[in-house]
Amino acid sequence: MKKINFFTCFMLCLQIVCAQGIPRNTPRGTVSGGQQKSRKDTIGFEHRDDAKDSINISFRYLDSTSRSRLDSSINDFDKYYSVPSTYQYLGNNGAAAVQLIFSPNMKPGWDAGFHAFDIYRFTSANSRFSKTTRPFSMLSYQLASGKEQMIKAMHTQNPKPNLNLGFDYRLISAPGLFLTQNNSHNNVRFFGNYQGNRKRYSASFLIISNVIRASENGGIKNDSSLLDPNKKARYSIDVNLGNASVFNSNPFATKVRTGNEYKDFTFLYRHGYDVGKRDSLQINDSTTEFLFYPKLRFQHTLTYSTYRYNFKDVAADSSLYATWYNVPVNPLNDTFSRGEKWKVLSNDLSLVQFPDTKNAAQYFLAGATLQTIKGEFRKGTSNFFNTIIHGEYRNRTRNKLWDVILKGEFYLNGLNSGDYSAYGTLSRYLNKKFGNINLFFNNVNRTPSFIFDNRSSFHFGATNNYKKENITSFGGKAINPFVQLSFTNYIITNYTFFRNYYQTDQYNKIINLVQIAALKKLRLAKHINLYSEATVQKTDNNAPIRIPLVFTRNRLAFEGNFYRNLMISTGLEIRYYTPYKASNYSPVVSQFVPQDTMTVKNLPDVSAFLHFRIKGFAGYFRAENLNTASLKNGFGFVNNNFAAPHYPTPGLLIRFGIQWWFVN
Repeated sequence: MKKINFFTCFMLCLQIVCAQGIPRNTPRGTVSGGQQKSRKDTIGFEHRDDAKDSINISFRYLDSTSRSRLDSSINDFDKYYSVPSTYQYLGNNGAAAVQLIFSPNMKPGWDAGFHAFDIYRFTSANSRFSKTTRPFSMLSYQLASGKEQMIKAMHTQNPKPNLNLGFDYRLISAPGLFLTQNNSHNNVRFFGNYQGNRKRYSASFLIISNVIRASENGGIKNDSSLLDPNKKARYSIDVNLGNASVFNSNPFATKVRTGNEYKDFTFLYRHGYDVGKRDSLQINDSTTEFLFYPKLRFQHTLTYSTYRYNFKDVAADSSLYATWYNVPVNPLNDTFSRGEKWKVLSNDLSLVQFPDTKNAAQYFLAGATLQTIKGEFRKGTSNFFNTIIHGEYRNRTRNKLWDVILKGEFYLNGLNSGDYSAYGTLSRYLNKKFGNINLFFNNVNRTPSFIFDNRSSFHFGATNNYKKENITSFGGKAINPFVQLSFTNYIITNYTFFRNYYQTDQYNKIINLVQIAALKKLRLAKHINLYSEATVQKTDNNAPIRIPLVFTRNRLAFEGNFYRNLMISTGLEIRYYTPYKASNYSPVVSQFVPQDTMTVKNLPDVSAFLHFRIKGFAGYFRAENLNTASLKNGFGFVNNNFAAPHYPTPGLLIRFGIQWWFVN
């Protein structure tokens, strides 16, 4: 014991002597005698500076004035996965998906009408423009049963304080567990924004490319096959489309023999020049920071987009296409295909006026847009145009208590002449206890999507001349630390829909749909939390809209911060929606169509999860669809739920993923 105490005292004295061996005013690398000593000949320990790994990064969306921070929380799998929990997708990652909580298309103007794969696309609306003090990167990899993979990558940096550049990339590769179910999606996005040194000129750009490849099997032929002990290998179950195909579990096999292939490309460039009051701030003798308070902005936005929609079946079943789509298939060439292309060019010129010199979040905007549209169809090529005027008033007060948005647009003439939208929202922050209150109103008058036009390559029904859809929504939301509540009411007239696999229709009566939603976090114990969310929605039973009455998701999690840097969230997640007549899915036109013959009654979707994060590294492990366990014909996960009639969801899925954040 004496030896230990002596050694401890000796080391302390040695550290003190070493610390005092260099005089306070003597530069490092010199000794008191004035002789130079090379730093390479010295050994020392340097404390890690955590500030070197710190970063200040924020982002905004294209038409937003507020900036947000990155979310590094780990308690919600929706932040990692490509399909939100409020969607139901047809079997595997990348498949067509439908919203369980109703949300109509409230965008006026031209629309091709293909939205079953929208959640897998990069768009201008969901693009982020970043600002960062240091280069920042994110890499993510996910592996799941059936050789399903997802890769995500993101990088952004500011080469100069007034210039930011970056890119996003995502790959989804899912061979599927059933026949003709492989999906392969590629998404690439480049973004950047620039502000001149004098802060008068600013510019932003986006380059987006989406490639969606999704095989379609039309669902299984017999639901009873799921419980057949000889068909536990799901690729042995007969399907309606592509049944003659050979099952291939290779995740790198991207070829689609029976299914959809969609491609789109978008280039957006927005720039503006401000007129206003100049000012400057002298930092030191050699550095001056220029300030500028805009009063009027001249803004121009150029957008060029191309879209390609194709469906093909290289070994088409002539009887099935005659029954489902009322089209003949040439027996000498059993390939069936449909396709169309679009090119859309928009030029927008806007004037923005700022009443408050020191509040850039308050402004009046007025603008006009000229849009040219070219469509190439099976029966020829057509050229269209639209002339649009639009305006907006925005006021986010400097005290950040009030936020007002009023905006609208009107299509003067062209393909979508008479379309319009009017939107308004009023938000008020009360205090920490009562949080934020938001009220909104939206009214849209829109031409039905072009797929309902008889000129479309995907139009198989009779010639039609549908009226414009009119959709009104209003409601409110309360967000506070105790609970989040929301109410939405939709009033829809002239709702356009597919009556079956290929015939279109329009519902001439008024549809009234009401939604009430709540979200609550309950702390049950020190490290045990319950996250609950529920939505109740109701509409007329005769309306051609199919939605469950109740949707709920609950997560019971043990979570906390352990060992200083380890964050854990582990537990059970349960998602459930009440039985309802889920829509059929029509593969060729990629539409979910209402039906009245089959009610989907699913068990709750149950998953066990373990999410964790250690500084900039996060990982998750999930066992999904535990509810499919069954003792029929021996134990197995064969009691499948159904996403749509004859579209079973998978059995047990094991999912593993990792994600890194890098500060370069």
